[in-house]
Order: sequence, then structure tokens, then C-alpha cells
Amino acid sequence: MDRGDIGREQRGVVTRAQALRAGMTLAEITHRVRSGRWQRLFAGVYATFTGPVSREVWRWAAVLRAGEGAVLSHRSAAEEVGLCRASQGPLHVTVPAARRVTAPGGVVVHRCRHVRERRHPSRQPPQTRIEETILDLAVGVPPEEAMGWIAAACGARLTTADRLRRALRRRGFVPGRPVLTSLLDDAAEGCASVLEWRYLREVERAHSLPAPARQWRRPRSGGYWYDDLYYPGERLRIELDGQAAHPAETRWRDYRRDNAAVQSGDTVLRYSTGDIFDDPCRVAGQVADVLQRGGWPEPAQPCGPGCGLLPADPGRDWIVEGASLPVL
Repeated sequence: MDRGDIGREQRGVVTRAQALRAGMTLAEITHRVRSGRWQRLFAGVYATFTGPVSREVWRWAAVLRAGEGAVLSHRSAAEEVGLCRASQGPLHVTVPAARRVTAPGGVVVHRCRHVRERRHPSRQPPQTRIEETILDLAVGVPPEEAMGWIAAACGARLTTADRLRRALRRRGFVPGRPVLTSLLDDAAEGCASVLEWRYLREVERAHSLPAPARQWRRPRSGGYWYDDLYYPGERLRIELDGQAAHPAETRWRDYRRDNAAVQSGDTVLRYSTGDIFDDPCRVAGQVADVLQRGGWPEPAQPCGPGCGLLPADPGRDWIVEGASLPVL
């Protein structure tokens, strides 16, 4: 790194040691900071420009401040690959376990004996591999949050459930390993979002519904439609809308897709987050009713004593002629 290139490959960030190696003197560094041409970000770490400092720049600065062997990790590594929006929260770095690093303000320092093996081989700034990032974020949090990270990474095709499984097997003690293993199994089945995972757990499995094809690809003019869930034998397509409000263009695309499915002879059911989270039993009843009309021979099963599939009058049968009562 020479004077002309100083900081260029680090988003305009440089350490005091790098500047000195490039031929600058302490007096020059001090003058640039005092004159406002450079900005001090952390002790011994500077932005070589004026104006606002972006989150991307702060991430580089945090790695440089943490020193030798440091990598971005946890949420900061997820931000770096676009898995989550940049936040105003603390920056996360991981350093080799043998080092003792005092965390500057706004930075959380993690220590790991295997940081070298978990580092991505080429990405800059130095950061953990995507599989390690997801596991770091998924350990010790509620299953729903963990599944959110897993589904986001797999849905963005940054990794796969199998690669995450292998990374998990390489780790020693992992709190909640059985839960993580179960979540990865669900992701391997095709759950591409938390909403699809909740459908799998709370609607499909809890009520003994048959397993649909997930991420079913249907040809269309100029490409393909991808259905969240599809029962080809019963011609039932289920769409799960995770956003409270879709942009107009997305809604129109959904309408066209639904209309094309119905035109081809399919039945379409569309559910929101509120449906799946707040009333999965009602959803199960509706799905079971449509499946039975399409030829599925089995009724849905109640998930427990308070299941919405059960009639209000306990003396009434909730199964009529082999079909579940429609719950509307």
C-alpha cells in the first residue's frame, strides 16, 4: 500500500500502522485528522475522506480496529452479504481465542478457537463463511428467529440446508443442537420462509395433512411460476403471503398467477401471516376440505383438545361422511 492507494481497497479506511508503512509520518497523519481531511473512527483507525461515514465503512473499520485475525461475524457478516438491512446496532467481530481485544464503543468482540477455519477464503472485509454466520446467529435464539436466518440464507441461494448441516457437524458443543438439526431438516424439505415453516409445523404436521410439493415450478410464457405449496393429485395450490402489504406490481403478478392457475383447473388458497400464526386450525380445516374434494381420502386430525377443527358442541361429531367440516 503506497500513498496513492492508501485505504482505497478498504472503503477509504486505514490504520495508523498502514499509513506509516506507506511512508507517511505521524505528523502528517495528525495534520490530516486535525485539518478535517481524515476522520478518526477508532483509536488508530481513520477514514481518509470527509463527509458521512456509512455502515459499510464502519464494518471495515471495526475489523481493522480488532486487529490480526479478526473477521466480521454474526449480524455484521449477515449485513455484508445482504441477508439483513444495515442497522444502527453494534458491530460484531470475532478474533482468535488466544488474543485479548478490548472492544471499542459500538463493537462487540467474540472470541473463537476456529476463526481461521471459519473465515471466508476471499470476501473482503474479512468475514465468516455464510454457513458459520448463520449458525452464529441461530444459536441461542428462539426457533422462529433461527429459522428466519436459515430460510433467508437458503432462499437467497447463498447456501443450502446440507451445507449448514455439515457446518453444524463440524462444531463441538452447540446449545440447542437438536432444535437446530430439526430446523435444518425442515429447510431441506423446502421451507423458504418462517411463514412456510409455521405452516409445516402448525398446519400440516399438527393436523396430519399430507405433505405438498414445495417451491413447485410451473411453466409460463417467458419463464416459470413458483408455487409455495402444491398438491398435484388434488390440483390444490397454496400461497403464503408474508408481507402485510405488497407493492401494486407484486399484487398484480399474484392476481395473474392465481387466475392462470384457476384457468388451468387448479384451486387456489391464499393465506396471510395472521392466518397461519393466529388461526392455523381454521386453515387446516379449509385445506383438508379442498383436498378431500379433490380425492384425498383422509380427514384432518385435531392438534389437541382446543383445536379449531373440533365442533363447539362436544357432543357433535367433527367428521361427517369421512370429510372434515369446512371451517370458514
